[in-house]
Amino acid sequence: MLTGIWRMEFCLCDLLQYSLILALVILLLVVIVAHVTAKMVDQTRHEKEKQFLTADGKHEDFPSLMEPPSIDLSVVVPSYNEELRLPVMMDEAMDYLEKRQKENPSFTYEVIVVDDGSKDKTTEVAMKYTKKYGAKKVRVLTLVKNRGKGGAVKMGTLSCRGRLILMADADGATKFADVEKVEEGLESITEKPDNMAISCGSRAHLEKVSVAQRSMFRTFLMYGFHFLVWFFCVRGIKDTQCGFKLFTREAALKTFSSLHVERWAFDVELLYIAQCFDIPIEEVAVNWTEIEGSKLVPFWSWLQMGRDLVFIRLRYLTGAWTLESERKTQ
Repeated sequence: MLTGIWRMEFCLCDLLQYSLILALVILLLVVIVAHVTAKMVDQTRHEKEKQFLTADGKHEDFPSLMEPPSIDLSVVVPSYNEELRLPVMMDEAMDYLEKRQKENPSFTYEVIVVDDGSKDKTTEVAMKYTKKYGAKKVRVLTLVKNRGKGGAVKMGTLSCRGRLILMADADGATKFADVEKVEEGLESITEKPDNMAISCGSRAHLEKVSVAQRSMFRTFLMYGFHFLVWFFCVRGIKDTQCGFKLFTREAALKTFSSLHVERWAFDVELLYIAQCFDIPIEEVAVNWTEIEGSKLVPFWSWLQMGRDLVFIRLRYLTGAWTLESERKTQ
């Protein structure tokens, strides 16, 4: 009997050792894959992406984020196959911005709609606003190929003139007037090193309601994603994925200069970079409504984001990715 117990303990010990070895081998393979497949975002701009069309059909060059600001606020709207949802968002945004300018004539703004290689009439729909309001207020950047939301936001941000830069989704899920809330969040940051600061819209206060409306599987995916964000990349931010973020021009230049991820997890990398540079971040509750037509595929998109989170951390740890200077953005 003692011999049997001894053999059982020996087998368990062997099993634990083999399991540990297997786990280490898997970890090593993941690190190798993450390092080998790491690559910088293709920042090369196609000739067609360097210019925008004016209301009368003339081509003009986009400015550079590295130039001094010339207006108060730039709004970047990443759009992929958004011909149906974009008008609702743009009507609300333009009504707000025009009203604000009438109340304060010194306030200046621009909206940059980035068509991320759409297959529908997103560019044509956006150009209607250029013709209505003029190219000084609405510009359309049509990407030759689809880069992903992160790539679209980056390309639009690099073309901004604003002192402040707002990222806003084309679906209009966040009430646009809440820009005032994120502006107040930015102003509440008293210490801004080199004038760098970020104010993030947050839906964390709506989490209990959203959990009640979601399936158990989607809720599990959501909490799993939140854990991975906290464990690998960003701490202290409850909602990293809200597509309503306000940057000072200096913070945008610093963070987007090092951005690698082009797809859904790009927000996490942006905030990770910001925390690496000790850029202060304020989180502000905003109004948010779920809009039909989301491009996020529940299981595969979450799986892709989870993979990206692991790779973000590993690629920075192994030196495959580094925090770049602003000079490499153009």
